[in-house]
Formats: sequence, C-alpha cells, structure tokens
Amino acid sequence: MELLTTAEMSRADQLAIANGTSGFALMLAAGRAVAKAATNLVEEGPIVVVAGGGNNGGDGFVAAAELVARGRQVTVVLLGSRDALTGDAALAARHWSGPVLPGEPASIGRPALIVDALFGAGLDRIVKDGARDLIEAINASGAPVVSVDLPSGINGNSGVVMGAAVRATETVTFFRRKPGHLLMPGRAYCGQVRVVDIGIDPAVLQEIAPVTFENLPHLWEDVFPIPRAEGHKYARGHAVVLSGDIAATGAARLAARGALRGGAGLVTVLSPSEALAVNAASLTAIMVRPVDTVVEFNDVLADRRLNACVVGPGAGVGLRTRSLVLAALAAGRRIVLDADALTSFADKPDDLFDAIKSIASTNVILTPHQGEFSRLFSEMDNKHPFKSKLERVRAAAVRSGAVVLLKGADTVVAAPDGRAAIAANAPPWLATAGSGDVLSGLISAMLAQEVPLFEAACIGVWMHGEAGREAGPGLIAEDLPEVLPAVFRRLYDLFEVDY
Repeated sequence: MELLTTAEMSRADQLAIANGTSGFALMLAAGRAVAKAATNLVEEGPIVVVAGGGNNGGDGFVAAAELVARGRQVTVVLLGSRDALTGDAALAARHWSGPVLPGEPASIGRPALIVDALFGAGLDRIVKDGARDLIEAINASGAPVVSVDLPSGINGNSGVVMGAAVRATETVTFFRRKPGHLLMPGRAYCGQVRVVDIGIDPAVLQEIAPVTFENLPHLWEDVFPIPRAEGHKYARGHAVVLSGDIAATGAARLAARGALRGGAGLVTVLSPSEALAVNAASLTAIMVRPVDTVVEFNDVLADRRLNACVVGPGAGVGLRTRSLVLAALAAGRRIVLDADALTSFADKPDDLFDAIKSIASTNVILTPHQGEFSRLFSEMDNKHPFKSKLERVRAAAVRSGAVVLLKGADTVVAAPDGRAAIAANAPPWLATAGSGDVLSGLISAMLAQEVPLFEAACIGVWMHGEAGREAGPGLIAEDLPEVLPAVFRRLYDLFEVDY
C-alpha cells in the first residue's frame, strides 16, 4: 500500500545499506529483476539497453550483463561519457564488456526490445537536447520497452512529464511504488508495473513512516463496517441528502441511492415542497421529508440520530445553499459537501473554511472535481505545469481543515494531518453525469456507520471505482448503486467475512 517519495526511497536504500546490504548488491538485484522482465516480455531478438549517467544507468549495465548471460544479444547505448560514471554505476559499467554506443537516436536501431535505464524516479528537471532526442527515438522505434524504476522523463513524486517521457510496455520498480506510478499522466506511461524485492527489509518503513498510500482495501480493512447478526438499521446510521428544486432533483436521488446501497440503515431526502411529489414518486425505501427553509433544516438536524448529511448535488449555487451548509456545520453533523455546495463559496472560501475549523473535530469531506477545486482553492491551484496533484490536495486539506477528495482517473484523498491516498481502479466510463453524486452518497453511508473520515472517503472512492468496473462500458450513474452488492461480496471474500 505504501507509496514512497523519491526522498523516502533514497532513505530506504540508505537504511538497507546501513543494515549491511551494499549499494552494489541492491543494484545487482535491481538489474537482474529488469533482465528477467525483459526476457519474459520478448523471448528472442536483439536488445538495446539505453543507460543514463546515474544509478539507473548502473541498473541498466547490470541488466545488460544478465541478459547476455541468458544468451541474448545486447548493446548498451550510453547518454554521456563512460568515464563520467561514479560509484556503483561505474562499478556496474566495469563489469560490462559488450558494445557501448553513443547516446544518439541513430544508435537505437531496430531492436526486439529496449530497456529504458536513462533516468530514475528522482528526475526533477526538464528533459532537453540529446536526452529528449533519445527518448523520442525510443518511442518512435516501435519496440516494446521495459523501463527501470519509472519511464524516463516522468517525475516520481508528481507523475508529471518533464518535457518528454518514454512510453513503457512494462515498468519494473523496487521495494515500493512511487506516487508517479499512480498519478496521471505518469500512470499512462508506465504500462504494467511490477514491484520487485531487491533485499530491502520492510522494517525500514517503521523509520520512514510514509503517509502516502495506494487506495487499496487493506488500507481501511480494520475500520470497514461489517453488519453484525445482532445489529439493526438504527445502528447503521441515518443519512440525509438535501434535494434541489423541482428541475434539479435527480442528483440528490442518486446520492441517496448510493447512501442506501452503501450500507446506511436509513436514508431521507430533504426536499423543497414543490419537488416533494417528484421525489416521492421516484423513491421507495428512501424516505422523503419537506424542507424549505434553513429553520426547517435546523429542526430536522435537532434529531441526533440523523448523523450524516450530503449537501450540494443539484442544490443550486447561491445564498440558500451557503446557509444550508453553514447550518449543517453548526449542527456538528458528519457532512459531505459536493458540487453546488462548493461553488456557492467560490467567492468567499474563507467563510466555509472558518466554519469547518470552528468545529471541535474534523467532520467534513469535500469532494470537488477539478473545476470546483480550482474555484474553491484558486490560490493553490495555479496551473503550474509541474505542480503535483498530490501536493495540491494536501495543501487544500490543511487550508480548509477538511478531508479533501479531488476526483479524476487518479482520485486523491488527503487529510489535514498529511495522510493521502491515490486510487488507480477507476475505469474511464465512470466519467458520466451523476457518477459523482453516487460517490457522495456512498461516502455518506460510511460516515453514517461511524467510519473515520479519511477512511470513509477512501472506501467510497475504491468502491465507486469497483462499481464502475462491475457495471462495465456504457454504464450510467443509475447503474452504480445496483452493482454495489457484487462489490461488497468481493470485499467480504477478501476480508474472509461469512455472508
């Protein structure tokens, strides 16, 4: 689950070395793993290893020697001078007696496979000149590519393309993934990612204490709500969803359906009177209650059993929605703010953030898409081309005092305490109207069942992605709640729960 920044991965290497494993032993293990992946990918034909001047290039030289030992024809193309190599990379190069060609596009030729060992995950500068030409030649070759650690040109912390990047068929990384393996666009360049053991004891993670994770079930297994035989619906919480006016009721119903399918014991749609008949006619197990004013909303929230709330889907942008949000916050409910609830504060975000921070404990999850995020957090979403999505969401969580969930193919969830998780299971067909409304409802179901906020957001994101995969291409938002039982069954099987 752990994702290591480039600095944390460097620390893991240092700790392994301090514990008695030499740096060259780590390089040997890495290079041999790359050679094995290359052999498995293409069984015959010439191989070109494109090496850079750092330790990634050293891994490439080791891979080249291992491939020759496996009977393959190998040429190394080196960017820079062999004499300029230092440390373990220089030692690896001394063990290579095969041909070394200059780092020029013409040296690539027409191999059966290319091993990309130019740059590692720590690349933090724009790729220019000869390096860029070499990357473009690799991509133009048409040969399958195995990249070492991360496709050259991808920043390991942000997933950003640093001017140009190799498009890999497979990527072999070591010990743990890096954020750039999951964040877009980096993930799209990696191909299949293989994480291999090179001899670093997992115990080093206790000292590193990573706070970034891939959003996988084992991250939140301990708090996932499992219904008990002696339980009842009231023990599973009561979620309320505020509906928009008569022309905008569908979003709230989608959220309510997500909440009910997600496990909330009871769900009520709070509807303007003019839309009451429309909502009531479309709902069965979900209750409907008229609420027209903030005073009436406060009266509803006087019932402490209503412990989770969704505000925003179809609510309308303006003063009324802002007043409803502030009322929900003042009532101390666990709340999901989405869509119009966020945009309603775009011109005065401090009003929202101050209200959130006035609560004794964090009770709020914000679930913007990129447009809503940019409106609400304009000062930290400055469109810098190399700014990490992970960095922006973390900053937003601290700024707002809430758990922030920025939707996308690489949905990031971040908490004010620094924890963050990146999801990689969402299929592209989730990008459809109403999908985010279902997600808001699903998260509220977890809040109603007293799941901690960060984990509730992570669970909702993962299950939403799995529901999209279950429904398949062509899905519409209405399909998502109906396939959640299959997602629950998979989780129960994984957690070894009888059902």
